[in-house]
Amino acid sequence: MRLRLKPRNTRFFELFSVAGTNVVAAVAVLREFASAPAEAWPELAKRMHECEHAGDDATHEIFEHLNRSFITPFDREDIYRLAVRLDDVIDFIDAAVDLAALYAPEILPDGMRAQVDILDEMARLTAKAMPRLATLQNLDDYWVKTNELENDADQVYRRLLSKLFSGEFDTLTVMKLKEIIDQLESAADAFEHVADVVHAIAVKES
Repeated sequence: MRLRLKPRNTRFFELFSVAGTNVVAAVAVLREFASAPAEAWPELAKRMHECEHAGDDATHEIFEHLNRSFITPFDREDIYRLAVRLDDVIDFIDAAVDLAALYAPEILPDGMRAQVDILDEMARLTAKAMPRLATLQNLDDYWVKTNELENDADQVYRRLLSKLFSGEFDTLTVMKLKEIIDQLESAADAFEHVADVVHAIAVKES
């Protein structure tokens, strides 16, 4: 076991918890967007941008605290990577909502709601995991379940692609919808990347 000086300052854990909570808020807006009428999309896109800005603020505060801290709870590069990965999640979700609001397709494919359901579960798992960074205990279920959900997301994504290219939609609509669901698939991947960083931290610190 490695001997490390452990700081008493809990600010990193608080900031990661804030970032995790903001991810849940972003997915909640995404869920509302997926079931809202098109006329409500611009306002929901604005709310999503606010979540994205809040995520940027949390990330910048983590970076600033990292630059000011002589002793950190775990490796500095891992703190940086975790902050970036959490920010990636919201960036992809924000991009999906922004594209949908801009393109204003006549209908969103039903399978997209399955993507949203999976992202919602991943967000809640992530938010619950962030406070556990303080002890790095009871995290196995988090990264195992996140990996399973990412596999589920891949299956949903492939079914969506099959539907898009079935001939039901015209070519322009296919292009628009594919860009949107690609961003949501990237968000699922980003959630797995967050879990991978947490797993790596736990292994290093064990």
